[in-house]
Amino acid sequence: MSGNRFPNWKATMPTYTNPVLDADWPDPDVIRVGAEYYLVASSFNRVPGLPVLTSRDLVHWRFAGHALTALPPADHYALPRHGSGVWAPSIRHHDGRFVIVYPDPDHGVYVTWATRAAGPWSTPHLLLPGRGIIDPCPLWDDDGRAYLVHGWARSRSGVANRLTVVEVDPGLERIIAEPRTVVDGDEIPGCRTLEGPKLYTRDGWYWIFAPAGGVATGWQYAFRSRDVYGPYEHRVVLEQGGTDVNGPHQGAWVDTADSRHWFVHFQDRGAFGRVVHLQPMTWAADGWPRIGEEIATAPGSGRPVASAEFSPAPAPDGPGLGHSELDHSDLDCSDGFDTPVPRPVWHWQANPHSSWLHSTGDGALRLRVLPEDRGDLRRLGQVLGQRLPGRASTWTTTVRLDGGPPGARAGVVVLGREYAWAGLIRTPAGADVVCRRSDGVGVGVGVGVGVEESRAAALVADGVTAEACVELRVESDDAGAVTFSWRAPGATEWTLLDEPYQATGGHWIGAEIGLFGVAPIGAPAGTDDVAAFGPVTVTGPETHRSR
Repeated sequence: MSGNRFPNWKATMPTYTNPVLDADWPDPDVIRVGAEYYLVASSFNRVPGLPVLTSRDLVHWRFAGHALTALPPADHYALPRHGSGVWAPSIRHHDGRFVIVYPDPDHGVYVTWATRAAGPWSTPHLLLPGRGIIDPCPLWDDDGRAYLVHGWARSRSGVANRLTVVEVDPGLERIIAEPRTVVDGDEIPGCRTLEGPKLYTRDGWYWIFAPAGGVATGWQYAFRSRDVYGPYEHRVVLEQGGTDVNGPHQGAWVDTADSRHWFVHFQDRGAFGRVVHLQPMTWAADGWPRIGEEIATAPGSGRPVASAEFSPAPAPDGPGLGHSELDHSDLDCSDGFDTPVPRPVWHWQANPHSSWLHSTGDGALRLRVLPEDRGDLRRLGQVLGQRLPGRASTWTTTVRLDGGPPGARAGVVVLGREYAWAGLIRTPAGADVVCRRSDGVGVGVGVGVGVEESRAAALVADGVTAEACVELRVESDDAGAVTFSWRAPGATEWTLLDEPYQATGGHWIGAEIGLFGVAPIGAPAGTDDVAAFGPVTVTGPETHRSR
């Protein structure tokens, strides 16, 4: 048959612009099941953890839910363990079930299952105990055997820059063979920090897609072998290549129902964390993948594209995958607090306790003001936070401090290795409106060191001290410079609280904006002492793509 049956097809193809998720969604892995795509990302110490997103076109994403309601071991993560918790996970669909395999660098590799991406997910099973075992990915072979590839963290194991494959039973319940090193990065000129592997098969080859070079400065390898245990040959298939997309790597190869191929990866943007890019991918005549735009001076390697055409979402198909039943709360940051629990964009800094959340659902969020303040908000598990958007944004809310002993405080914090916050502090006479910053950089793994805070600004206004209620505004620009302002309820003019504060990323994550209420350790705890927050309204350019 001659001629083009769809003469206007090219003209109607939509175009996307990278990043497709312009906020901190670290170490993304993506699969397709039928016409639906599913993405998981690292969540580290934050709970709920293991966010699962869903899309029908790889560009517009929404929440399916979270795979973890608490981090195991529960007692260990009762306190914030910055830089620990869930590192790079992988998601697969096998034998009618979704499976997520994720590493905790201090405990080992866990597995959790669900029949629907929205959950419920099974209690995590410790498949491979051990420190420093990271970034696992399973593969079920055509002969019914199953394998797991993973990397190593030198900080825990003393070993790094190598990839290991181990055979596991098909149910991912136990290890059934000795692990083998299949790629030693020390034997590859220029290779360092080889990690984050994803294992696939295609046309009789075993493929490992793995990044190297470090989070902010690295590149993407592809390895192939006729045998799962090697030997593997390799190529660099994606690098910065003169673009402004630094460290383009670590992600997933995924195909579409219309036989196109894509590579999803991250870019480290400092205070904004690891944002997600989508690259077109093809398979060349020599059998190797081509990702992004080919670099003439580096044959076989590609550089990221800023935009590309993509396939519009097809009509829903395939019953039983849970698509129509998913909680399609979008990724917007605003929250009217009109549901019994905060929207899924929020998370705690540790496994939550039932006493933290006093109530929500009537247009206000109420947090118990508990006597747990050590003077460092990084040590506070009950900070309710969400990702700082990757573009300029303005956040507004109302905070009221109901009760609380002298020294009790409540407000909005921009939290990273350093932090700044604005809000109210209870005084014997009422309450002060303040803005304060941490003094010193927080430590990595663990609960911090209890640094002092500097009193960058302290203001008192008539009427505010009596009501202990103010409106707060937090403005962040495209570079992550943050300013705090306040006004009394009913007022029209905003008062700037301090000079701009430069947001900093956390330990392996971007900066967060959080809500908190807390009292000094040893202070009397009143059951009616709460920090009440009005609806959070976020404005600014598009920060997450959702449909």
